[in-house]
Amino acid sequence: MPELSAVTSTSGSQIAIECAFVGNRAPSAPLMVFLHEGLGSVAMWRDFPARLCDALGLRGLVYSRPGYGRSTPRPHGESWGVDFMHRQACDVLPALLRTLQIDTNHDTPWLFGHSDGGSIALIHAASFPQQVAGTIVAAPHLFVEDLSVASIARTREAYLNTDLRSKLARFHDDADSAFWGWNDIWLNPAFRAWNIEDLLPYIVCPLLAIQGIDDEYGTMAQIDVIAKHVPQTRRLKLEHCGHSPHRDRPDAVIEAVAAIISGRR
Repeated sequence: MPELSAVTSTSGSQIAIECAFVGNRAPSAPLMVFLHEGLGSVAMWRDFPARLCDALGLRGLVYSRPGYGRSTPRPHGESWGVDFMHRQACDVLPALLRTLQIDTNHDTPWLFGHSDGGSIALIHAASFPQQVAGTIVAAPHLFVEDLSVASIARTREAYLNTDLRSKLARFHDDADSAFWGWNDIWLNPAFRAWNIEDLLPYIVCPLLAIQGIDDEYGTMAQIDVIAKHVPQTRRLKLEHCGHSPHRDRPDAVIEAVAAIISGRR
């Protein structure tokens, strides 16, 4: 069951973060940290983290970022900055790992990030290259595409005019906190210049980049850019797959993760 951990960020602020361990509980088992999408949470991963960890003998850590799930909500008057994913990668995630007494110098984690969580995983892997065993990113964002902005604008209309808000409320204590924090910054004109390509050469760990051919939020250019800058990248381009490869093609994703962890081609 998820629990709340009191975390002190490097800025000194106190936040509660919803987290859960799944899979193999042995301290010696490899650790996989799951980083959710822009509207995700612990619950919205459903059973995928446990399924992956059970299949591969991993110890999984799943958590909801501040503003999501049961974690501390975003204050309604607070807007996220263009650097919000950098803050999550370089401040919040390290603070959570310290709170949970995970020594990343010895218990070096793998990262599995989806969408915004994939971008956060890449930033973290580039910023702490010796403290990440490997990185798996599904539908990550390296830069802002017109396709992404158009889809996010349509999601805004759905939130205002359909039952999307009530659906998200099943997964977040404060659905408005989760939705508007994400939606407002992605549709902010200042965010169009956001780009993390310059960080990619600092990633030294094994890297698996997954993209669905039918992804409505990003194109293959995203993972092709990763491969251009990170030579050890393995790409997995999935047919019959949209923005959530772990939901649309879970068996293919698990098989690819197993291969990269074991070092198989």
